[in-house]
Amino acid sequence: MSKYKACICEGGAETAIMDLLLDQNKLIFSRDELLEGEILRTRKGKEFETRYLKKNFSGKITVYRILDSRRENFKISKAYQQKVEVVNVITAPEIEMLIICNEGKYHDFEKKKNMSPSEYCKSILKMKNVKSVSFVKEYFADVSILEKSLHEYKRISKVRKSEKTIYDLLR
Repeated sequence: MSKYKACICEGGAETAIMDLLLDQNKLIFSRDELLEGEILRTRKGKEFETRYLKKNFSGKITVYRILDSRRENFKISKAYQQKVEVVNVITAPEIEMLIICNEGKYHDFEKKKNMSPSEYCKSILKMKNVKSVSFVKEYFADVSILEKSLHEYKRISKVRKSEKTIYDLLR
């Protein structure tokens, strides 16, 4: 394992989930180990390189990228590639799948072919603010519910061999 870690989340809901897990010491890394002591929103590799890698680090940095897109690249210069290990943590199709899993509605959701997880949560489950940080924090205030949802999502999702889910980051 590397000496330094960075956690980059693509959106507010992902950040809220990671914050909940960090606050309860449920992850394989702690807030104290993170660059800047917090979750970052720097999604582009070049921007991350400029902001963080230009500093003098005496070891490797593991970057955990929490995102729903498999196509989003994280390119950094060759000079830094030996110093950075990138771990893509995929939440495809959307982080709202955790709510669908917790509600026991995965099979019903699967029948709605043209509906995104957030649309399903809003229209079928009547959860209007499903993308808001405050909703996510309140919904998963009991972290054991979040852990069960992460487990169920891992079980039912089509995770590729090279990918990780948030469940894989749990202690």
